[in-house]
Amino acid sequence: MACVHLEYDRCAVPMACRLMIATAFVMLTPYTVPAAEELPKEAVLPMGLAGKAIQASLDACNKDGYRVSVSVVDRAGVLRAMARADGAGPHTVDSSRKKAYTAASFRRPTTELAELINKVPTLQALREMNDQVLMLGGGLPIEIGGEIVGGIGVGGAPGAHLDDACAQAGLDTIGAAPKVPAVK
Repeated sequence: MACVHLEYDRCAVPMACRLMIATAFVMLTPYTVPAAEELPKEAVLPMGLAGKAIQASLDACNKDGYRVSVSVVDRAGVLRAMARADGAGPHTVDSSRKKAYTAASFRRPTTELAELINKVPTLQALREMNDQVLMLGGGLPIEIGGEIVGGIGVGGAPGAHLDDACAQAGLDTIGAAPKVPAVK
């Protein structure tokens, strides 16, 4: 019987491993791309627009002699910017922030929400949802391009309708959708 000596190719094994790794990489790569495509795309309110809205609201209230605070929050209710006019009461800081939070969170003007919970007693529990909610006029959602990107809140004018008007002046300045009917 003849003894056959097979020559072993040392490059064959490493080459096979490389080929398997490359094949696995190519097979798995398409699965990572759709994951990135599934991430939500959402508009963010730029800080510059937040500042313009605040200044316009302060100016509108100041023109009528009201000393207020104005807050702008993002879509999640996180404070983006806030300003307190000279002479505005210390309580106006929290009220403006909470009104902005409430408007962004519920995606509705806070005057509308306050009226709704007064008309429908079973909705009174919304007031107690968390300690950031304030069902009092002066908070408006900021809607740009059909998307709610945040909320603006004004606190300190002598009446919720006046806070609303000042907040609307801020929305008007940045081109956001109107949330308060124009005064005739």
